[in-house]
Amino acid sequence: MSGRSFARLPAVAFFLPAAAGCSSTDTSVAVPAPSKEEAVLCRALHKELPTTLADLDRSDPEPRSELTAGWGDGAIVLRCGVPRPAGMDNAQAQGVEANGVNWMLEERDSGPRFTTTYRRTYVEVTMSTRYTHDSTPLAGLAEAVEKTVPSSL
Repeated sequence: MSGRSFARLPAVAFFLPAAAGCSSTDTSVAVPAPSKEEAVLCRALHKELPTTLADLDRSDPEPRSELTAGWGDGAIVLRCGVPRPAGMDNAQAQGVEANGVNWMLEERDSGPRFTTTYRRTYVEVTMSTRYTHDSTPLAGLAEAVEKTVPSSL
């Protein structure tokens, strides 16, 4: 995604009212298998993640891991140390910037998926469809990412 311009997003952008309720409480996600160096960054990130994100309480998915985190029983799920997404090779890939952190956007039927760019390890955030036009959670994660996952530039 070199040379890509990013839309700058303030702490609250494209807000759509969230529907009440949560998804399944039995959220399960695949745990990434990053290199040893990347795992160190991910463990540091895990310690800095907020307990509340977009007014949702922290509810980490199963299996429990320092490489994953969740809020709202699966409404928002973070995985750290994921492989580089193939979409980053696409010159037409969409990107956003939220509070100093660049993210590549992948639109999916199940909701948006964002992956950090220009970082020493990739951090992926998937959100339910209620966040299709609401990137507020990314702004809420920016400080922790900035603090623990150095830029690769």
